[in-house]
Amino acid sequence: MSFDALPIPTLTPAFDVTVDLAAPEVHGVTSAGTRRVVPILGGRITGEVEADLLPGGADWQVIRPDGTIEVDARYSARTDQGELLLLHASGLRTGAPEVLERLSRGDDVDPHEYEFRTVVRVETSSPRLAHLQRALFLASAERRASAVLYRAHRVG
Repeated sequence: MSFDALPIPTLTPAFDVTVDLAAPEVHGVTSAGTRRVVPILGGRITGEVEADLLPGGADWQVIRPDGTIEVDARYSARTDQGELLLLHASGLRTGAPEVLERLSRGDDVDPHEYEFRTVVRVETSSPRLAHLQRALFLASAERRASAVLYRAHRVG
């Protein structure tokens, strides 16, 4: 079999997420690197699934020496029908040092000036939403002063 014969993944828009954030908690340099925790205050999911993000999640970040941020966000959401979802987004935010500095100050920066991509996995006990657990989502994101916005695409 040839590698060229393997299917090429496709991307289909699935849902949009707005994540409202508290100020980062800087833990300093640990054995993993510079550790920062960003509490999640709430937010909203719209599209293939509609739900409110619940407060209490967080993004456990590691900041690399070059300024690249390793994202490891975990948070819950509740649909209007009361179904619970657990979302796990992991990825990277990187760019030129001056762009990353502007982002760290809380400036609004055009999302085309840096790369912010995550892989999103969904977990739920809801039979109606079980199909979300069988999918992998790739998201392109934008960091704002007190929020992250992303569009998740189903990888097919």
